[in-house]
Amino acid sequence: MDSVNSSPVHAAKKGPSIKARLSNAFVSLYEINKFILRFFKEAFLPPFEIKEVMRQCYETGVRSFTLITFTGFITGLIFTKQSRPSLANFGAQSWLPSLVSIAIMRALAPLITALIAAGKVGSSIGAELGSMRVTEQIDAMEVSGTKPFKYLVCTRVLATTIAIPILSTYTAFVALLGGYLNVATNEGTSYTTYWEQVFEPLTFVDFVSSLAKAIVFGFTIGIVGCYQGYFSNKGTEGVGKAANGAVVTAMFMIFVEEILIVQIAGWFR
Repeated sequence: MDSVNSSPVHAAKKGPSIKARLSNAFVSLYEINKFILRFFKEAFLPPFEIKEVMRQCYETGVRSFTLITFTGFITGLIFTKQSRPSLANFGAQSWLPSLVSIAIMRALAPLITALIAAGKVGSSIGAELGSMRVTEQIDAMEVSGTKPFKYLVCTRVLATTIAIPILSTYTAFVALLGGYLNVATNEGTSYTTYWEQVFEPLTFVDFVSSLAKAIVFGFTIGIVGCYQGYFSNKGTEGVGKAANGAVVTAMFMIFVEEILIVQIAGWFR
């Protein structure tokens, strides 16, 4: 049996599968780039679907408001609580507001917002467009002469690109409020003193990099969710795969983009 498994015939069967996988990977990469270029080509040309963009902004932003509020507040509260013992070992509890503000503004606020949106909004976009593709609604729109790509894809990507930075800013504010609650309870720091210490270590680069992260993350969530749903197939199974693929791929891309933007921002500090 070993001689059969190690025969040239058996080895030859493995070769094409590897080549096929590489070929499929390059084809997928080409299709993704083509999809992104098509977005930039059609998103900024008339007619503009302003009402649909606003509706998608509502779905992305307002529908996530409660979850973002709770998560952001708990993040600031817990991070402050966990950081206090380390600073207390050096007698540097007074640095706690500055530490919290740097961590939240530079990393936590945009990252947490993006991860929550990837799970909630990204999966919703993937499942919605996937079900429309499976039920041939997108095909019907193309036959009727409308532009499904502009109406379905461009509006959702623009909405996530606009809404995520707004949500990220709100998350930072709520997280800092959570930090204030902990600091005021343990150190008795006043509200005015706390916010002065919060903004003291922050620079223009910190605000720009945080905003850039949120914009890039929002675009990534929208484009990945739309791509997964727009090209889904295999019936209801394809809808589930589109939703799952939208979440997993978006989260992976968010972490990669986080590393790149942090590195670029570090060059300007």
